[in-house]
Amino acid sequence: MGCGAQDVVAALRAAADTVAEHRVELTDLDRPIGDADHGENMNRGFTALVASLDGGAPETPGAVLKLAATTLISKVGGAAGPLYGTAFLRAATAVGQASELNSAAVVTALRAGLDGVVARGKAEVGDATMVDALAPAVEAAQAATSDGIAAVLAAAADAADAGADSTIPLVARKGRASYLGQRSAGHLDPGARSTALLLRTFAASAGVAR
Repeated sequence: MGCGAQDVVAALRAAADTVAEHRVELTDLDRPIGDADHGENMNRGFTALVASLDGGAPETPGAVLKLAATTLISKVGGAAGPLYGTAFLRAATAVGQASELNSAAVVTALRAGLDGVVARGKAEVGDATMVDALAPAVEAAQAATSDGIAAVLAAAADAADAGADSTIPLVARKGRASYLGQRSAGHLDPGARSTALLLRTFAASAGVAR
């Protein structure tokens, strides 16, 4: 069973709820190593996205993802807006005008999103950024392609959780946290945490829809 525009809309609405629920946590994670605004910024962006969806959702998954991209780029401050916006925009481009996505298309979208984040932020695994959550998520998703969309996203979420936790001992080499040098070690990267939260929400939404 494929994933249509309404499934993507449902997943993004669920993501907005998740971001709102974890807003304080994400801001607290950002406080010692960043600008203490990641939770607020993400919540503002996803609240705006829900408002846009309330005004009428696009008719294809790619168009929904493009709406998410433009909204997050315009409404989310700091580094997160351009990074998440680029991820969603690359994903939208990758799936094109398809009316429904299969598991392979979902993997393609995830990989395109990762490529966009890497191109935009110039980070790699080990730099203590959202890439540490997203890169292993994409690899795990790829390995689960034949098992269907829900399995793809569940595998991605599990890998993203582990990847986010892996940032705790790392010394940040990119972003605001990198200014702290060795003092950045010992902190869970907020972007990696929000990436893991979003993927877990998408997996839960896919499980409900299937």
